[in-house]
Amino acid sequence: MHCGRIIVNMNELINNNISFDNNFEYAYNLCLANCSHIELINMLKNGNIAEKQIAALKMDYINNIDDVNALLNNLTGCDGKIREAVAFKINYFLLNDKNVRSLFAESSADVFAKASIDINANICRLIVDSAFMLKSYKVFSLDYVNQIVNYIYEALIELDKFVFKDKKYVINKQLFKLYWCLEALNFFPEYVSDEDLKKIMTECSKQSEYTVREKVASLIQKTNIAPEVRKLLSNDDNYYVQQMLHHPCFF
Repeated sequence: MHCGRIIVNMNELINNNISFDNNFEYAYNLCLANCSHIELINMLKNGNIAEKQIAALKMDYINNIDDVNALLNNLTGCDGKIREAVAFKINYFLLNDKNVRSLFAESSADVFAKASIDINANICRLIVDSAFMLKSYKVFSLDYVNQIVNYIYEALIELDKFVFKDKKYVINKQLFKLYWCLEALNFFPEYVSDEDLKKIMTECSKQSEYTVREKVASLIQKTNIAPEVRKLLSNDDNYYVQQMLHHPCFF
């Protein structure tokens, strides 16, 4: 592998069982190296954890759909350090270069939806915000929202199965998923049917986690659907849920 002034014999390192992920010096030198765009894309496709993470952060521009896919293929199903670096860079590109938005919109909305419920809240935030920047692309938005709605129903079904003896982290995982799915819907309410919105808001308003109910309250403000849920949450036990309905501008 050649990258700037760094020359690494991959086979030699592998044969000697040298771990890139634990090799601070290698990662440090890679950060300093002057890598070409092609080398960065190759690292995203074939590198180890450190290489993929650094390659994503060092990318300066998007050339084509192949570059987009090199990022998206590392947004889910890999180490968290890679996912977070890729999520950050996708958000950066969409925010700073409107010309690349159509390329991301052409790619699978399912990847964005899956990353929106990552176990890392930083990734969820970055990708939900990134999806919002693609809202003007109708096909993408419909596909993205349909998957988000499916995730909500799946989470509600799982929560209905739980009993008191279930481990708290298992329940919290589903509540976490609900929270971020509702956050996503707050950006795309017009892409959800009134029937689904009403059902989702009704069921989610019953959840014990106040942050989930707070997101429902925010959604109610944007849709004016389910007045009975509005009335219920207006008298919610939690101050923040109440205030979301009475003073949404403060949130």
